[in-house]
Amino acid sequence: MPETLPQYLLQHAQTTPEATALRERNYGIWQALTWREYLDHVKFFSLGLHSLGLVPEETIAIIGDNRPEWVISELAAQAVGAKSIGIYQDAVVKEMVYIFNHADVSFVVVEDQEQVDKLLEMWDDLKGIRKVIYYDPKGLRNYTEDYLLYFPDVEEMGRKFDEENPGWWEARVALGKESDLAILSTTSGTTGNPKLAMLTHKNLLSMGDNLMSIDPIAPGDEFVSFLPLAWIGEQMMSLGCGLQIGFTINFPEEPETVQHDIREIGPQAMFSPPRIWENLISQVQVKIEDSTKLKQSMYQRALKIGYEMADIRFRKETPTFVQKLKYFWADWAVFQEIKDQLGLRHLDRAYTGGAALGPDVFRFFHALGVNLKQIYGSTETSGISVVHRDGDVKFQTVGTPIPETEIKIDESGEILVSSPAVMIGYYKNEEATKETLVDGWLQTGDAGYFDDDGHLIVIDRAKDVMTLHDGTKFSPQFIENKLKFSPYVKEAVVFGGDWPFVTAMLNIDFANVGKWAENNHLTYTTYTDLAQKSEVYELVRVRVEEANVDLPPAARIRRFVLLHKELDADDAELTRTRKVRRNVVAQRYDDIVSALYSQSPHLDVETVITYQDGRTATLQTRLRIEDMGIKE
Repeated sequence: MPETLPQYLLQHAQTTPEATALRERNYGIWQALTWREYLDHVKFFSLGLHSLGLVPEETIAIIGDNRPEWVISELAAQAVGAKSIGIYQDAVVKEMVYIFNHADVSFVVVEDQEQVDKLLEMWDDLKGIRKVIYYDPKGLRNYTEDYLLYFPDVEEMGRKFDEENPGWWEARVALGKESDLAILSTTSGTTGNPKLAMLTHKNLLSMGDNLMSIDPIAPGDEFVSFLPLAWIGEQMMSLGCGLQIGFTINFPEEPETVQHDIREIGPQAMFSPPRIWENLISQVQVKIEDSTKLKQSMYQRALKIGYEMADIRFRKETPTFVQKLKYFWADWAVFQEIKDQLGLRHLDRAYTGGAALGPDVFRFFHALGVNLKQIYGSTETSGISVVHRDGDVKFQTVGTPIPETEIKIDESGEILVSSPAVMIGYYKNEEATKETLVDGWLQTGDAGYFDDDGHLIVIDRAKDVMTLHDGTKFSPQFIENKLKFSPYVKEAVVFGGDWPFVTAMLNIDFANVGKWAENNHLTYTTYTDLAQKSEVYELVRVRVEEANVDLPPAARIRRFVLLHKELDADDAELTRTRKVRRNVVAQRYDDIVSALYSQSPHLDVETVITYQDGRTATLQTRLRIEDMGIKE
C-alpha cells in the first residue's frame, strides 16, 4: 500500500498509464496529461532539482496560478524527500520575505515574469535561496541573473541524470514513509504573520481516505482546481483525495475564465470557501433583476417551491406527490438552467469550508437542488474534521466527525480535535505548538457545541464571540453572513461586544452596486463617491432591515456606515482567503468605530492613496452614518 503522494502517482502510472490525470485549458483548448506523462514530468523535474543540489528535508516554495507545473513541482520535491510550501500569488513582497526566510526555502518555482520581478525586488533580503525556476517564459528572455532557470531546462537535467542513473528515482521514491513531511501550509494569519503547519503524508492521506469513505468520488469523475493551491482546501481535494482515487484534475485557463471553464467541464465534485458561493448567488440575483417581469415572476415562484422542498429535506420528511410534481416543474423550468449557467448541473456533491456559510446562502443552493454540504476543519487538521452526510444536512450545523476523528468540547466551550490528520506541529515555533497541541488534542480556538443529533454547531472564533451589556452572547460572523447574502454587500464587519449595542461597517459590492446605479440613472465617479450616495445608503438600509428581522432584539444593527474604501489583503485588513482581521480593522478604523457609537450623523476622514509611480495624495471624505431608528 502506498505511503506517500509520489508513491500513489507511481501506482496510477503503472495501473492506468493512458487514463487522463490532469487537464489544462490553453488558448481555449483542453490539453490532457495521462498518468504516464504526469509521472514523467514529476520524475524528470525531481531529478533536475536533485542535480541542482536539493536534498531531503529541504523546502521548495511554489508561487503561481493553478497549473500542472504547480502540482508537478510539489510531488517532485516530495519524491526526493523534500517538502514544499505554497505561497499565494497575490502575496506582497513583505509577506513573501517572511515566509521564505522562516520556512528555510532553498528553491523557488514561480509561474511568470510578475513573480520573478517580486523575487528580484526582495533578493537582498532572502537567505539560502539557490535557484528560481519559472515555467512561463514570456517577458523573461533578457533576464540575465544566474540563479534563474527555465522549467523545461531543469527537466532536461533530470533526463540526463536518469540516463546515467537508471532506477535511482524509483528507488528513492520507495524510501518514502508516511511520517515524512509533505508540505508546510500557511495558516490564515488573522492575528499576525502566518504560522506554518507541518503536515505529513499520513496527515493528508488519512484525511483523504476518510473523506472518500463517506463521499466517494469515482476515478472517472472530474474536479476543477481553481482555488489557490497554497490553500489547504485545494491541497485536500487535488492532492490528498485526487491522488488516492485517481480522478481527473482540471486547471482553468485564467482566473477570469473559471466560471466558463467549470461550465465546460461540468465537475461531479466542487469545494469552495463561502465567498465563492456568495459570489454565485450575487450573479444570479443581479441577472434576475435585469431580466423580464415574466422571468422574474417564474424565478420567484420556483424559488418559493425550492425553499419548501429544501426545508422538507432538512427536516428529513418525505415530500408528497404534489410537492414532488411542483418541484419537478421548478427544476425543469428554472433551476436546471441556473445550474447550467453556474456549471453546477452535474454536481453530485459540493462542499463549503474555510469559514461559516450563512444559512440564507445554504438554503438557496439546496432550493436549487445542489447537494451543498458544510465542512469544518482547518489547516492544522489537513482541511477537514467534520462534514454533513448525504440525507443528513442541517444548515445550522457543520455535520458530524469523519471516521478516525474525535471531537470534544472543553469546559470553556472550545472545540478540541484528535485525528491522524492533525498536524505534527508548527515549523520552528515550539511555543505555538505547545499551546495548540495539548495531550494529543488540537485546541482549535473555535467555540461550539453538539446538538441533540450529534451535529457540531460552530458559533464563531472563541475570541470573537461577543457579550452585549444585557448579557446576550452573539456571533458577529453570523450577522455578517446575513448581511453578505445581499448582492450589494461585499464585506461586513460587526462590532458590539465592548459597546452598548451592535453596529456595522460595510463594503458595497462595487460591480453590482455600480450596475444598479447605471440601471437607475445614478451618476458616480469613484468607489468612494458611489458608496456615499444617499440612494446607495437607502439600497443597503433595506438589506440591513431584512437581516435585523431574523436577529434577537439585542443583536440587531442600530447604526452602520459604508466604508470609503474596500478592505484589502494587501493592507493586512483581510487574510489571503478573505477572512477579516478583526483586530487590525478595529484599530485602523477606530475613529469610525467611535463615530458609530456617537450621536453624530457623519464623520470626516482623510485617506492617503499611493499611485503606482510612488506619489501620494490625501483625500478628504465625509462618511454618512446611518441610524436604523432602533431604541432601547
